[in-house]
Amino acid sequence: MAEGENRHIFVNAGPIAHFSKGDLTKPLVGNSMSSPDQLYPSEFGFVIESGFFTKIAHSEEIVSEYGSGVQLHDLHGRAIIPGFVDAHTHLLWDGDRSNEMSMRQKGMSYAEIAAQGGGIRHTVSQTRASTKLDALGMSRCDSALSHGTTTMEVKSGYGLDTDSELSLLGIYQNLMDQTGIDLHPTWMGAHDIPNDMDRSTYVDTILSEQLPAILDQGVAISADVFCEPGWFTLEDTEEICKAARDGGLQIRLHVDEFTDGGGLELAAELNAVTADHAIHSSDDARAAAGEAGTLQGFLPGTPYVMGSHIWPPIQQCIDEEWPWTIATDFNPNCQTLSMPMAGSLIAHRLKIDPIAALAAATRNPATGLTSGLITEGIINVGAKANFNQLKSQYVESWCQSPGHAGIEKTWLLS
Repeated sequence: MAEGENRHIFVNAGPIAHFSKGDLTKPLVGNSMSSPDQLYPSEFGFVIESGFFTKIAHSEEIVSEYGSGVQLHDLHGRAIIPGFVDAHTHLLWDGDRSNEMSMRQKGMSYAEIAAQGGGIRHTVSQTRASTKLDALGMSRCDSALSHGTTTMEVKSGYGLDTDSELSLLGIYQNLMDQTGIDLHPTWMGAHDIPNDMDRSTYVDTILSEQLPAILDQGVAISADVFCEPGWFTLEDTEEICKAARDGGLQIRLHVDEFTDGGGLELAAELNAVTADHAIHSSDDARAAAGEAGTLQGFLPGTPYVMGSHIWPPIQQCIDEEWPWTIATDFNPNCQTLSMPMAGSLIAHRLKIDPIAALAAATRNPATGLTSGLITEGIINVGAKANFNQLKSQYVESWCQSPGHAGIEKTWLLS
């Protein structure tokens, strides 16, 4: 390859949200999430070589060093932000549960809907019978990318038996080769209890059969458990997580979505990477999670589609300097892969600073997917060159057009 053939030079950017200040093994917390130090001023540019940022400087300096005769990408003052890191998605499933909205509006709870044949188990039956999961996965990756997502955590959990869970995770392996999005697969066999087993029997099957098969085939990076009263107990969760961690998997948990069941406190004790939903968790548990370095992963699309008036205490997390993230929680009830929509919900409904919301959609979730220095969710020398060019000169615009991404172009150069 000739010198410079794999080089891309961008100049005349608007402000660049780089989020590269501080320890790049850790999330930003508190006021550092919206600090002006996390933005480069207008008229900067950058050089990308072999898919990585290699220089970030004033545009005049870049032109002077690389020559005015080279091909330049003129950004015309558009704001630049990292590619979004959507760190909680249930990407692969088939079936339709649209009827559940009417059931919820009649006052039925999540558990009551499940007891009448809806919920996760209904999706499991449809997913096991599906012949189009590969196509659905590709279509959904394309949708995420169209909304600026360049890195995504993807869960299994709609198989609930060894063969089906392995099949779902195997499709993720194939999607990694076909899409430009970086996928991080999570095994979530402990998503619900199959119809033909009781909880205790299924936990035994998970530990004796399903988890060993997952580890043997090396198809997952993380393990997740639906730790909620009525599903998997604290004891079940601890046993599954310790076995998964002994096998080399990171721990991610669903906790305290419907009530404070002690899930976030357990996540902190287990040093889980993230504990998601966490709507009803106690302040003591949130403080313990902060001390343990466990991210509180907030999924604002879920209370929105569920019609809940209870929202996560994000401003309190900022005030107390507890680490937090946002994600889409794409699933049969919450069918959005738009991180800008998630950002809009907390900016418009909870009055969270749009820059802080952006840190929670980029750098912070990247720390929960990467061991050591992060190379995603930031714009920094040595980071992967995945970024979004906004339609506006203001970084804050990223989440102010709900229903639309507000993105002029997503660049995937890594």
